[in-house]
Amino acid sequence: MMSADPDLGYIYLPTNTPAPDYYGGHRPGNNLFSGSVVAVDLDTGVRVWHFQTVHHDIWDWDLPAAPVLADITVDGRAIKALVLPTKQSWLFVLDRQTGEPVWPIEEVPVEQGDVPGEWYSPTQPIPTKPPAMDRIDFAIDDLIDYTPELRAQAEEIVSKFRIGSLYTPPSVAVADGTLGTLAVPNSTGGVNWPGGAFDPETGMFYAYTKTELGSLGLINDPERSDMDFIRGRPEGVSTRETATNIRGLPIIKPPWGRITAVDLTRGEIAWQIPHGEAPDNIRNHRLLEGVELPRTGWPGRIGLVVTKTLVIAGDSALHTTESGEVGAMLRAYDKATGEEVGSVYMEAPQSGSPMTYMVDGTQYVVVAGSGGGRTGRLTAFRVP
Repeated sequence: MMSADPDLGYIYLPTNTPAPDYYGGHRPGNNLFSGSVVAVDLDTGVRVWHFQTVHHDIWDWDLPAAPVLADITVDGRAIKALVLPTKQSWLFVLDRQTGEPVWPIEEVPVEQGDVPGEWYSPTQPIPTKPPAMDRIDFAIDDLIDYTPELRAQAEEIVSKFRIGSLYTPPSVAVADGTLGTLAVPNSTGGVNWPGGAFDPETGMFYAYTKTELGSLGLINDPERSDMDFIRGRPEGVSTRETATNIRGLPIIKPPWGRITAVDLTRGEIAWQIPHGEAPDNIRNHRLLEGVELPRTGWPGRIGLVVTKTLVIAGDSALHTTESGEVGAMLRAYDKATGEEVGSVYMEAPQSGSPMTYMVDGTQYVVVAGSGGGRTGRLTAFRVP
């Protein structure tokens, strides 16, 4: 996925994580140009500038989505900006002519690991603005506490792993020791390939993000790979033992999915809301009997569309709706406040990003839906 500015004559190429994803001992150094956006002159193919968002990526936090071109005004200065939504839930906002950050991006010292043979970057680039749109680290206080029993089980699960800050590295998984490092976000973000949507009239950027724990345990397994380490479980350790949920219930507190509005003229979050309902197996979980769950949002890979007045996005999971039907809802929010102003039923959860078009003065929104045992489909809705 890439973007282009025909006026400047540049194309913007986001790049992937080099292999292997979680161990970099075979590729020491910052691994330029991985995890970067590279601006290339369309006429000559010459690199104009680049910016790397992760040095020596060992978390699989490559750039997941096409860069967004946004013309904004900051402190009275008109800027042709490039917005990079990332799996870390940050927006890297750059001048798309020069590659210079619109707000400072600081090289911050990060935790170093102890995996044999690994090379660690001493710093990582951290935007000063805007703030992260989702959680970017994990602590004991982030564990669910609906009941004392659930909290105790969650703490028992976490005790098997290392925990730390955003850039705490993966660690070697040992059967009679820790089973790896817990990471928030996990390797799918944060933001994923649907990216976000920009409103050129207001300078607002909207994105869906998800909150999920991931475990990064490394093993040496010559039968599977000739690399020194790969992601995996030690011999004799089951999938259940490395699970970061309690019978399907996430151990990290909700929201598990949210929509955030970011004011790109100020580099600040304007509003943020949980998006989507948890599926029935979570809402009716026997360990939550008697617990009144708020809207939790739910992890998915969904995009959104912005109209003159609305932000529109669908649920990412099936659930029993207020009408008693099992399906998902397509929700419309006031784009200025985040208040939900309406919703319509969909037979399948949203997958991907909606699109919009207009015919004879009437606007339509088309949503791709699939999952939960439902076949893939396109559904068109008329916007009132």
